[in-house]
Amino acid sequence: MTFRYPGGKKYVYPSVSSYNKNLKSVNKKFGNRGMSLEEDLNETNKYYQSTGRCIIHKKPTPIQIVNVDYPKRSAAKITEAYFMQPSTTDYNGVYRGRYIDFEAKETRNKTSFPFSNIHVHQAEHMKSIIKHDGITFVIIRFSLLNETYFYDASYFIWWYFEQKKRKSIPKSDIEKNGHFISEGYAPRLDYLTVIDEIYF
Repeated sequence: MTFRYPGGKKYVYPSVSSYNKNLKSVNKKFGNRGMSLEEDLNETNKYYQSTGRCIIHKKPTPIQIVNVDYPKRSAAKITEAYFMQPSTTDYNGVYRGRYIDFEAKETRNKTSFPFSNIHVHQAEHMKSIIKHDGITFVIIRFSLLNETYFYDASYFIWWYFEQKKRKSIPKSDIEKNGHFISEGYAPRLDYLTVIDEIYF
């Protein structure tokens, strides 16, 4: 299936072979761990919603279907589609009367979080959320280290837009100004506890 950006440029799927290899090594090192960050967050949000703590969902990516093949009468296969507009961030919702909006990213880098993981329009979107008094942040997982951090968008935006020397955020700053999120059973990643600590 072919996806295209609004300008017509073809979307190139990232290679998953190296990611799958990384997951296998993480699984060996950490027993039954190894779920992707997105899977962990989706399970966490299901738990939050089922217990009535908040309503937070993964945003769907709007696409326009162009071509569909019908190999059988009972089956349809999308062969070409376009992204209708640039995506913003991954998740949004409401918690304790405040709008929540955040991005979730994994990196194999052990010492920093590269800016290439987040597009300019996503960073601009987070700036707008702050302007309107919403709560916005990035959840960053260093996958080779199996460490996950809550990193407030105000720190991220400073590194992304204000400083001009680096193309990444040092892990040391994420450790200093972010909040480590330990893995649990229910919820998997209790980021609401961090939000309570920072904002409430």
